[in-house]
Amino acid sequence: MGCTDWPGGSGYDACWCRFRPHATVILYEYPFNERIRTYLRLEQLFQRLEELIPRSHSLDHHFAIQTIFEIMDVASRADMKSEVLKDIDRHRQQFNSYRGNPAISEQALDAVVGQLDTCFEQLNLSTGKTGQQLTEDDWLMSIRSRIGIPGGTCEFDLPAYYAWQHLRAERRQRDLQTWTQTFAPLAAAIVLLLRLLRETGTPQKVVAVGGHFQQMLPQSRTFQLLRLHIDPVLDLIPEISGNRLLASVRLMRTAEGGRLQLVPEDASFELTLCA
Repeated sequence: MGCTDWPGGSGYDACWCRFRPHATVILYEYPFNERIRTYLRLEQLFQRLEELIPRSHSLDHHFAIQTIFEIMDVASRADMKSEVLKDIDRHRQQFNSYRGNPAISEQALDAVVGQLDTCFEQLNLSTGKTGQQLTEDDWLMSIRSRIGIPGGTCEFDLPAYYAWQHLRAERRQRDLQTWTQTFAPLAAAIVLLLRLLRETGTPQKVVAVGGHFQQMLPQSRTFQLLRLHIDPVLDLIPEISGNRLLASVRLMRTAEGGRLQLVPEDASFELTLCA
């Protein structure tokens, strides 16, 4: 995905499948550090916008605006932009170190490095914190101040917002696309970084004996993300925990009253560790 063609493009199609209901497998992801945790949260919010903006109902666009504010909250950390830029630069150095390796296609390498360069340049050109320019829009900020209050955006509280919700869907979509363009450089960078991270893992079939699974992690390699695919037919919910030394999974099942209980039987799933 380019850094300027979001939203409305197909940049999230490959990721969105893990959120679709009735999938053949369910994918759970567990981050091993706060940086990846933040990336995953932002990715989910960007995917939500990608889903909501093309819709025509005003209620969908209400939740799209709410999602914009959530992105601003998550991305407003002072070090967010510099952290992402450092991550992009680290990947550029890593991929450039592969040059001259006969086992690696120079063409594929150029394509990846080119994507990293583009994301770095676009994000570096953006000024201030992500979404900062939206804070200068008094109309949007009036909505933001009340959207967290239960029923706080009724017509008697925000008549101008209520009138906007009655505009044609095409007009509301154009407004939403204008507001979300400020997120485009960060969205493109997050999508690319997470894709590169996910591609480092090799899936392995494992068995949780009596609902428990543990795997020691080598100290020579720092894993950042655990991915777990499980068949929904099994009706199991994985509780994942981990650190740089150990990954642990407990398989649970919903019991009476909505409580989760550890399953007594053995069950298999696919596990991928990404560094």
